[in-house]
Amino acid sequence: MLNPDFIYPHDELNRNWQLVCLNQFHDILPGSSIEQVYIESRAQYHEVQQSAQSLSSHALSEVSASLIGSHSSPGTFGLLLANPTSFKRDDLVFWPSKLENNHRFIRADGSIVYCQREENGVWLAPGPVAPYGFLGLNLESGMPEQPAFGEVKANSNLLENDFLRVEFNDAGDITRIFDKANQREVLPSGSIANQFQAFEDRPVYWDAWDIERAYDDKLWLSDPAQEIGWLKRVHYGLVSRLTAYFTQRLYSTGFIGFNSPRLDFFYHHPMARKTYPAQSSLPVDVLATQATYEIQWGNLQRPTHENTSWDWARFEVCAHKWADLSEGDYGVSLLNDCKFGHDIHDRVMRLSLLRSPTEPDAHADEGEHTFAYSLLPHKGGWDERTIAAAYSLNDPWLILPLNSQPIKSEFSLVSVDTPNVVIETVKQAEDGAGLIVRLYESQRCHHKVTLRVGFALARVWRRDLLENPQEELTPFENQVQFELRPYQIVTLRLQSGIQ
Repeated sequence: MLNPDFIYPHDELNRNWQLVCLNQFHDILPGSSIEQVYIESRAQYHEVQQSAQSLSSHALSEVSASLIGSHSSPGTFGLLLANPTSFKRDDLVFWPSKLENNHRFIRADGSIVYCQREENGVWLAPGPVAPYGFLGLNLESGMPEQPAFGEVKANSNLLENDFLRVEFNDAGDITRIFDKANQREVLPSGSIANQFQAFEDRPVYWDAWDIERAYDDKLWLSDPAQEIGWLKRVHYGLVSRLTAYFTQRLYSTGFIGFNSPRLDFFYHHPMARKTYPAQSSLPVDVLATQATYEIQWGNLQRPTHENTSWDWARFEVCAHKWADLSEGDYGVSLLNDCKFGHDIHDRVMRLSLLRSPTEPDAHADEGEHTFAYSLLPHKGGWDERTIAAAYSLNDPWLILPLNSQPIKSEFSLVSVDTPNVVIETVKQAEDGAGLIVRLYESQRCHHKVTLRVGFALARVWRRDLLENPQEELTPFENQVQFELRPYQIVTLRLQSGIQ
């Protein structure tokens, strides 16, 4: 397992968490504080980010030392990849460093890692990595082989892989998304998707606090794209009175021949000035009276119609990493990495992207904005496929360059045998004794769950959220079984055999 002499950075993590909680204060979070508050808040978030990055690099270095007997140092001879999610994943990894043309990465079993070089780094397709898993890649001489995947097509009016065919008009609007795997048109006939919409929002009383129900009565659309190209940035300009523009980069992960049904939209707003509220509109050919929205530790449903005054008042719904609209045998999930305002009515899914009130902070939301969201068509209703894709978008790979090879170890810290169970938290116990694993059931199911870890278990306890003891469970070697009710949250305290 890990180095027993490693000192867990409890105090620094606690301070970071306290700073984050401080800046979740009910006026700071929604944007209804004065300007000076946000000057201080940004500085504190930057402090937390720098600390977290340093702690993460140090932790990965300790893992590499335990697994392969080497710490990181200048000079790259390999990479350590860490999957920080509860799901087995095989999506792409971006390494922001140059890879020489006569070099390639290979896995421990000798299989070649397919890659595509870009100006600012290289995209890697490392293959499957276990939940909370670590994978070592060796750097060696040799030309990389071509990916053994289907053909990818791309030009200014088309983006296509084995799963999706996406068509554009000359203005850069999406006019068709065809789900090839399910032989299904995703968009209603004659509609336009990923349409950037801006609204005039003038609350009667409280600029930063309220959004009026009739905010979308006055709407502006973006100008046609200034440039469209494969692996080029797509520029949209709003009408001049909104004094804003942004850059969009859109791709399916098939762009290196690595196929996926997920269509990603990446936005960079280099210098946002005062503008009206903005949304992205995504009409889908799905008929459902309820939409599902993810919240922390679960999800909820809200109507897609306005049949009652209550429905009419709920014109926007808060969700975290994903929302979904599904009918009996088909659906579409809308994933995001930081945008929480959703509006799903009839067959149109909209995601709020930007809002910049003028009171009490006259410069609210001005500056650089970078965010991403994804469209995921799927057969049947939403399930662990949607949840896994959302976690993948929000929790990118962790990468550590290494100065040694060969690398022979693969390791999974913790996993479960039931796909609807999500491991959300892995940390040291607050009293320093043992490892805390917190998980939840995500799909309203009753299950017997087996949890496995990458080390021998000596003792296991169920705890409450404050880590107070509840009952002791009986482990067998490196696993333990327990019952889990629909949407139940369970906290386990694990003690390894070496303690």
